[in-house]
Amino acid sequence: MDIYQHFRKEEQPFIDKVLSWIDQVETTYRLKVTDFLDPREQQIMDLLIGENSDASIYQHGGGKYAERKRAVILPPYEEISEGVFQLTLVQAHYQDKFISLEHRDVMGAFLSLGIKRKKLGDIVVENGVIQIVMADEIAPFVLANLTAIKKAKVKLEEKPLTALMEKEADWIETDKTVSSLRLDTVVKEIYHISRKDAGECIKKLQVKVNFKVVDDAKFPMQEGDLISLRGKGRSKLTSINGQSKKDKWRITTAILK
Repeated sequence: MDIYQHFRKEEQPFIDKVLSWIDQVETTYRLKVTDFLDPREQQIMDLLIGENSDASIYQHGGGKYAERKRAVILPPYEEISEGVFQLTLVQAHYQDKFISLEHRDVMGAFLSLGIKRKKLGDIVVENGVIQIVMADEIAPFVLANLTAIKKAKVKLEEKPLTALMEKEADWIETDKTVSSLRLDTVVKEIYHISRKDAGECIKKLQVKVNFKVVDDAKFPMQEGDLISLRGKGRSKLTSINGQSKKDKWRITTAILK
């Protein structure tokens, strides 16, 4: 069976990487710790490990509801412990009465230090508190060098993972009928905009599918795809429920509240 037939062409490089990790673990009997993965990458890893390996995979992002997670691939019969994920939680306070900070501000400050996104897990910005989950190997550098975010001076300190502030994502599901599974058609239905406006947003690189910008309005959507439209939030195509007698597609979508 061709393993690639279950995935999109643009996902093949990541699939090759995962397969090489699996082979490395099975050959050397040494565990592999990945960088942080987005939910689609986590899903791909689960599918590949589940179908093609005796190795085991575990994923952890610091908390029960973490979105971005590091994965650990273990040789057969080896046991897992939380410390093996090599996660560090750092926290800082800022005066939210005088300055407004958002997720993108914190992200920008980290990237300006030359840190790659894949070394960062979830970021929480809420009620004057900033929390960031990161890979152990970059934590000392971040603690020493990140002293300001936007116009706010910050002093980061390490905290136990149990201090992570998190809440379960609240997805609101809706059943819909669409004429096709094109990206512009699905975006139109989910966000209640015209198909023309949906196409313009895609053209302006304001739409992501599975955390990657897509500039093709005809891009074919698949069950489980995660979508974001700049300024209007995140959503997903939860399920494709078949076609009607008039060849329309019945789908279930969900939008993040």
